[in-house]
Amino acid sequence: MDQRHEQEFAEYFAARRDAVRRTAFLMCGDWHRADDLAQTAFIALHRRWRKIRDKGALDAYVRRTVVRSMIDESRRPWRRERYVEQMPESAHSDGSGGDRVADSVATRSTLVEALREVPPRQRAVLVLRFLEGLDVTATAEALKCSEGTVKSQTARGLAALRDVLGDALDDLRSPS
Repeated sequence: MDQRHEQEFAEYFAARRDAVRRTAFLMCGDWHRADDLAQTAFIALHRRWRKIRDKGALDAYVRRTVVRSMIDESRRPWRRERYVEQMPESAHSDGSGGDRVADSVATRSTLVEALREVPPRQRAVLVLRFLEGLDVTATAEALKCSEGTVKSQTARGLAALRDVLGDALDDLRSPS
């Protein structure tokens, strides 16, 4: 790759690496796997960088690569083991709005834990639709499936998320 292409890629990577890593974490629920998924996506992008004509589609390409990698890895037998991230038992309030922060952290933690229980394809749709803010059409393009599939996977994913959350869903809805 010539220096101009390397510079363009480096700029894109620097601008998007944190967002891609967060998306990968929301998909898989593990920061180490998220790093691996993001790295896989950026390596694939780097290999094809010179051939990409529509630089406006880079985010979609990277997002699709992360989703596909996550789904592929979830099918491998050694990935069927459960990995539980250790979270602190409680957050302490210092009287300066820390209760809201603690509630926010608890809500996020509960949501991420629940997303781990949702099947990978449904989890990908939920993350792309509700956490990445993509509409049905953009989600379908990212996953290379029909809009109808996105809609049905969204409905099934939300139902699975409700089942997993159970009583915790009421706790998330009602502020303390």
